[in-house]
Amino acid sequence: DGPVAGYWAMRSEVDPARILAGLEERGLPLCLPATVEQRLVFRTWKPGDELVPGGFGTLVPPPSSPVVQPTVLLVPLAAFDRRGHRIGYGKGHYDRALAALPGCLSIGVAYGAQEVESVPVEPYDVPLDMIITESEVIRN
Repeated sequence: DGPVAGYWAMRSEVDPARILAGLEERGLPLCLPATVEQRLVFRTWKPGDELVPGGFGTLVPPPSSPVVQPTVLLVPLAAFDRRGHRIGYGKGHYDRALAALPGCLSIGVAYGAQEVESVPVEPYDVPLDMIITESEVIRN
């Protein structure tokens, strides 16, 4: 149903651009995150729409784009384990977003080489529902 929240890849993150283009071709509404006052908001977006610098070397929809609540959230990560725990870039934005979106399907997008035995877990960490790599789907 959507909207599906993607992300604009930075550093060595898996680039979900092809996934998002395919979802848009199937008619699903899309959005991208933007950091506003230390939390993520999700603004409508589709491939080809304007993007503006959003900090951390990423691009985001402009503030004029409507804010929506995603039902599916593609989540970037630096490392993950098979329990669905992830390491991001240390700000906790995605954990807070997931906690504020009950019922939202969370899907980590990663390379298999990013898997580690165990990710340290803090009380506020929210495990992902699934992780998709180039070779498998891990369901939690």
